[in-house]
This record gives sequence, C-alpha cells and structure tokens, in this order.
Amino acid sequence: MKILAINGSPRKGGNTETMLRAVLDVCAAGGLETEFFQAGGREVNGCKACGMCRKQKGECSQKDWINDLYPKMKAADALLLGTPTYFFDLSPEIKAVMDRTGYMSRSDDFSFKRKVAAACAAVRRAGGIHALDSIQHFFLINGMIIPGSSYLNMSLARDIGDAAKDAEGMETMRNLGENIVWLLKKIHG
Repeated sequence: MKILAINGSPRKGGNTETMLRAVLDVCAAGGLETEFFQAGGREVNGCKACGMCRKQKGECSQKDWINDLYPKMKAADALLLGTPTYFFDLSPEIKAVMDRTGYMSRSDDFSFKRKVAAACAAVRRAGGIHALDSIQHFFLINGMIIPGSSYLNMSLARDIGDAAKDAEGMETMRNLGENIVWLLKKIHG
C-alpha cells in the first residue's frame, strides 16, 4: 500500500512540508510505501475547461508536470494534500492539481474513487478551515474516504520551523498518519 503526499507550498523544507513528512513518517513506520511530491513553486496553469481529458482519458491537453503527477495519484492507495493558507484559501498549485486531476480522474473511470485522502494546512492566524474544506470538497466529489484525526489537520505556523514547534499540530499529524495506516489495512486487509 502506498501514500502519496503532495506539497502545495513553494517553500521547500517549510511548515507544510514538515506537516506532510510527519504523516509520512508514521505511515512508513506502519508499513506503507511513501512518496513525496513537490508541487509548490512549479509553474502551472489552472484547468482551461477544454474537455480534452474526456477524449484523452486521463491526460490533460496542457503538457506539463500535472500529466506526470496524475499517474502517481492514480496508483496511490492514499493521497495527502498540503497547502499553506494564502488569503484564507489554497495555494494556486494545489488548486491546479485538484481541478485538473479531478477532471482527469472523472474521465478515467473515476480513478480516485474510494482512495483514502487527507488534507493539511499551515496557517498563520486564520483561513485554515476554509483551505481544508476546499480540499475535502475535492475529495468528497471524487468519492474518496477522509479519515479523521485528533483535531483539525492544521498547524499555526508562519515562519519556517514554526510547525515543528506546534506540539498539538504535530500530534494531530501523527494521529492522522496512524488513522490512515489503520484505515488502509482495514480496506485492503
């Protein structure tokens, strides 16, 4: 079983990555194969609503890294999407991932259906709940299964390194990882 974490923050080694890696560490210790994908900071366009993914079954007409990411998402048993909170919302890279791969999945026999999926958000002060809700709505419309944790999957973190200092946030990430492992083992026996 495999979990793929997608970092929507352009800050490599930043708070969003710290949170994602905390979940991945628990998943690896629980026997899952893990993969980390750095989406943030890459040039990307949003969906152009051209409809080509319906004709090309799972391939976007825009020839960029999203076409390389989609097969990884399709092959994973669990997805973990992380974003910093920008003006009470997602990073543009995570939004593009969701919009474009969501359409690709739907045109490819709903390939995300019944995958385990979770979100996490680094937030300075506010807006993290909205960012998490946006990602979770993407999961729900694609028929994915969302595990809970001990609190909302976010960390109060502004400066690089703040997420690691947020004891409750890091405990929430570890609990999320444990729940993902448990759920995947229940599903895949």
